[in-house]
Amino acid sequence: MDRPSGVADLVATLRGGGYLADRGLATAVFVALSLDRPLLLEGEPGVGKTEIAKVLAAVLGRRLIRLQCYEGIDTAQALYEWDHARQLLQVRALAEGGETSVKALFGPEFLLERPLLAAVRAGGRAVLLVDEIDRADDEFEAFLLELLSDFQITVPEVGTIAAASPPLVVLTSNRTRELHDALKRRCLYHWIDYPDVEREVEIVLLRQPGVDAALARTVVGAVHRLRELDLAKPPGVAETVDWARTLSFLGEPALTVDAADLTLGSVLKEREDLELARENLDEITSGA
Repeated sequence: MDRPSGVADLVATLRGGGYLADRGLATAVFVALSLDRPLLLEGEPGVGKTEIAKVLAAVLGRRLIRLQCYEGIDTAQALYEWDHARQLLQVRALAEGGETSVKALFGPEFLLERPLLAAVRAGGRAVLLVDEIDRADDEFEAFLLELLSDFQITVPEVGTIAAASPPLVVLTSNRTRELHDALKRRCLYHWIDYPDVEREVEIVLLRQPGVDAALARTVVGAVHRLRELDLAKPPGVAETVDWARTLSFLGEPALTVDAADLTLGSVLKEREDLELARENLDEITSGA
């Protein structure tokens, strides 16, 4: 589809793709789309930062290009590499034919696209997801900042490759470290918080329409009480959906203490968190 006509149109479009966005988030995305600005999303893990990029690509009919950041990632892994195996075969072919031109080894056909080069080539036909930028180091963040300024890449052996139009860029961060002001200044910014009870119930029912509404409400209430505990990794919205789906699949009509004890692995992923939750199961399921 073309770009949405307004914020309300974008909210409806995202809902059609299975994503329930509040007006604040939808406004940030609409402005980013309209003004070709990168969008930086921060928030706790599991609140839907990555998912919105996936849904945007689907509903806008664009290619999703994902760059998963991690400690030690470098420009070669994110930008491009040369296909050394094919170059070696070309060397052998050239030698047999008596040709020795080095230029014949560094043509575009030997260039291996990594996410950033792919995004530059795709331009406005893509959504570039730079996931967990906070996990990359300062040097990579600085390199990314330069790329986001003009969306062109210079490959010495090939020349400058520029995007005809910028892709939609969504950067996510879990705030494991503070990002530099220079990057933030070049992005629109939005903080995604945990949804309130009513909205989270709506999200569960949207993502899992087969779940009973009463069960969804009790599960969401229990998850909100879990988030009040001193957990190492509080459950995100995705875990809420998984818990409701698991209970529904097992045919549990309600979230009892026994049902919660048996299915806590759907919502908590750390041993210490499981132990703490089991010590407080009566309070967690008190609204069930």
